[in-house]
Amino acid sequence: MRALLTRFPTVARGLARVDLRVSETPVEQWNVGGTLLAAKRDDLSAPALGGNKVRALECLLAGVGPDETILTVGAAGSTHALAVAHYAARLGARTEVITWAQEMNDVALATSKRLEQLASVTRARTPADAYARAWWRRRRPGVRWIPAGGSVPMGALGHVSAALELASQCERAGLPMPDAIVVPLGSGGTVAGLLVGLSLAGATTRVVGARVVPIAVANRWRVLRLARQTRALLHGLVGGKLPPLDPTRLEIDGSAFGGGYGRETDAGRAAAAALAASGGPRLDGTYSAKAFAVALDRARRIPAERILFWLTFDARWLSS
Repeated sequence: MRALLTRFPTVARGLARVDLRVSETPVEQWNVGGTLLAAKRDDLSAPALGGNKVRALECLLAGVGPDETILTVGAAGSTHALAVAHYAARLGARTEVITWAQEMNDVALATSKRLEQLASVTRARTPADAYARAWWRRRRPGVRWIPAGGSVPMGALGHVSAALELASQCERAGLPMPDAIVVPLGSGGTVAGLLVGLSLAGATTRVVGARVVPIAVANRWRVLRLARQTRALLHGLVGGKLPPLDPTRLEIDGSAFGGGYGRETDAGRAAAAALAASGGPRLDGTYSAKAFAVALDRARRIPAERILFWLTFDARWLSS
């Protein structure tokens, strides 16, 4: 949250946080088969398990103690649930996760296996069933509830800070802001937070959400509602006027979805292979490979546009 607190020091007084060792992540310039684009390495956001979810958990796990149980929901290979279980364990808390089935790829299978080592996992028939079970369980004393993806205004503040971090990095390096940021769009917290943060930075950058879930889950109305709620929360913390949110800066690209959550696509596989061949990091078939396919295609089609790919998946733990 360093960039947000630097911009608005008074927020520190009203915002509870926990130190999960989140740090500024580098911006790299990639050459993938002759196509040039930038990348925000948010996979390196924390030493042990990075990615976008830890930024949200800085606030969502604030004040958690060893006697608490953290309850969340997600698909069987949920990296959000894995991050919750990992960091809750570091804080001495227990984690319960209610999952539902998804199409499994190799990373999702590995995630599911690791999750079962860290948390108590209950399988539900559907997302609706999972939320219904969670509604009853979260009423118990000592249970801290975190919705799927951590995509609530308090969690999205972490991505507001990430956008301000990027603006600061570009300013320090004497570089222009990207014309477009391509980022996976699932539960929407990252995209919503980036929209708010870029508005605070005065940037005209567009946020392109590469949709990897059904449109009923991720659509303009839901993302913009979360962005407005996040801005309203920040307004209350700041106690002053904030720049307006510009809805036209949001684009949603549904071409990456492929018809199923977790279902790998040919475009995603090809993009991930091209990045690996160029010496880049490993991507996952559920989120990052699909979003990178959108970013790479856009960079090839519109070479004059400054594209930045926001890498949300940390693959380092797969080899640990």
